[in-house]
Amino acid sequence: MRRFSNLFSYIFMSVLFAASGSSTRSSSGWLLSANKGDHTLGIIDPQADTQIAAVPEDGITGHEVAASPDGKFAYVPIYGNSGVGKPGTDGKNIVVVDLATRKISGNIEFSHGVRPHCPVFDRHSGMLYVTTELDQTITIIDPKTLKIVGTIPTGQPESHMLTVSHDGRRGYTANVGPGTVSVLDMQARKTLKIIPISKHTQRISISPDDSMVFTADQTKPQIVVIDTKTNSVKGDVPLDGLGYGTAPTMDGKYLLVAVQGPNQIAVIDLAQMKVVHTISVPAIPQALVVRPDNKVAYASCDTSHQVAAISIPDWSVKLIDAGKGTDGLAWANAQ
Repeated sequence: MRRFSNLFSYIFMSVLFAASGSSTRSSSGWLLSANKGDHTLGIIDPQADTQIAAVPEDGITGHEVAASPDGKFAYVPIYGNSGVGKPGTDGKNIVVVDLATRKISGNIEFSHGVRPHCPVFDRHSGMLYVTTELDQTITIIDPKTLKIVGTIPTGQPESHMLTVSHDGRRGYTANVGPGTVSVLDMQARKTLKIIPISKHTQRISISPDDSMVFTADQTKPQIVVIDTKTNSVKGDVPLDGLGYGTAPTMDGKYLLVAVQGPNQIAVIDLAQMKVVHTISVPAIPQALVVRPDNKVAYASCDTSHQVAAISIPDWSVKLIDAGKGTDGLAWANAQ
């Protein structure tokens, strides 16, 4: 009788799991991918290494994505059909996606075209920041009301990417065309300093201890390192090709860099300030995000329509089929 009961329980739980499996969140969370070629937000199951959904963005182009801290919503700024500093349409809204229903649940509208691009959540203030290039500002949004509540001037055109210190006090923008980094006081809402980098720079990230900011020189194959205490260039790390997206590991030991020429991820040892390993990935690596458990890093590979899942620390790679033109990545925590 007990064997029958156990068998019945096993069958019941198996059926229940099968019935709910298509909508049940992975125990660790979701990986989100902005598929700019498909005009969709991709939702990837990190356990199955599979894109399980693609949410249409109403036929317009979003390059980047951020997830709310509770993992319930994704925010996709609609940039437009141009590249930074190039002619094209000027996006003027942010699409909000409910990750449970996999449908658009809200919209944040600007009064004019601003090319909104890089969204970042600040856990201290609860606000959502987004770069608004054409206004040379960071726009501050209350995610509860979906209302714009303020702006922070960057003092430079083409403020394309943003990173915010973990204490929420400082922001840093990569200003592509001018080749500079703006240092921002996020609470006083003002520009503190503009740091020259090169003729052009791209992407930006900050170390877990907030001591260093990293941006990729677009005129030389190197990562430029900024000391956040002095707000000045501390040094550089040579690469095998022009760098692009960067992400530090959660323990602060390594900086991962997308290097597009040789199609690789460079691993920089931050104690030695040199590349200690390179990992071959499909073309063309763009953005990087490290999973909160520090076990896996993900690299979007634009023209190959794939995401490379890189195991830390053995640096082995699994490939995940994603949408066309996969670009910005974000991690959505499990609810």
